[in-house]
Amino acid sequence: MLDDRKKKVLQAIVEEYINTAEPVSSNALTNNEELQYSSATIRNEMADLEKAGYLEKTHTSSGRIPSEKGYRYYVDELLKDDNISLEEIKYISDKLETKVNEIEDLTKIATTTISEITHYTTLAIGPSTQDLLIEEIKFVLLGPRMLMAIILTNTGMVKETIIKFDEDITDKQVETINYMFNKKLKGQPLEIIDAPLEEYLINEMKYSVKVIKPIIEQIKKVISKDRQIYLEGANKSFDLPEFNSLEVAKNFVNVLDTKELMQDMLNSGFAQDINVYIGNENEKDELKDFSIVTFKHKVGNKDLGTIGIIGPKRMDYSKVISVMKYISKKLDENNQNN
Repeated sequence: MLDDRKKKVLQAIVEEYINTAEPVSSNALTNNEELQYSSATIRNEMADLEKAGYLEKTHTSSGRIPSEKGYRYYVDELLKDDNISLEEIKYISDKLETKVNEIEDLTKIATTTISEITHYTTLAIGPSTQDLLIEEIKFVLLGPRMLMAIILTNTGMVKETIIKFDEDITDKQVETINYMFNKKLKGQPLEIIDAPLEEYLINEMKYSVKVIKPIIEQIKKVISKDRQIYLEGANKSFDLPEFNSLEVAKNFVNVLDTKELMQDMLNSGFAQDINVYIGNENEKDELKDFSIVTFKHKVGNKDLGTIGIIGPKRMDYSKVISVMKYISKKLDENNQNN
């Protein structure tokens, strides 16, 4: 356990380093209003913090920088999560009150807004199809041998697809298809659309395999598509000094170019509403130069996917978490008011 003085010194060092990207010396902290200690006292506390593994000494400077252990303690014990200005609150509120027709649009707006305020790269991924329930399926006849299927899920997500047939389809058949599919599927998970369902519908509706099979196959194809990933502010990271390192920059580009890595990043375990992974806490080697902050994007009880920020370990955790918390709260409020 750290005593109060060590906590204050560690907090001051982390926040100074986040702001300046320069190793922090005891002299740099003497003007800090929160630290009413002499330079010698601060120096002794810094030495103790380094010995305990919370600080590291760089080769090029007499100053200290936070270690991953130091960042973790800061995030868990010292961070202020109300680091958001009135201007930022108004900006977020205005953005999230934009009328949208689909959940994907709301996710894009939230992702863009977080990136614009934090100046970090922000990613989002839609909910897993395992979590989606069918609210309604609507079939619209586009031509004698062509149907449009519109699938509405419990999260408000809409999936559409065109189905083509080898024989003519009548309006009466479409009416029956609409009735039977909704009777069987409403409130069921998307995964229920499979071979047993196909067999059941063929037997119940007495329609040929040539009618039912293309519908089942095309819907399965649409719902099994990879979950879409949204990316905002990728170029912002290259303005940060950490990305002057060719190795760090290459790793970052590799992460953004590899869909599986981004999915792994966004699908990490969710012990809390907001989760922070610092450096080596990330499982993948390609992510160990970075910190990642993720949160479940929800409106009410509806899981709309995950939003995450990737940046250097010297990330402004206080700003990032404050913005994420406010956006999460605002989305929930907007849902209750609708």
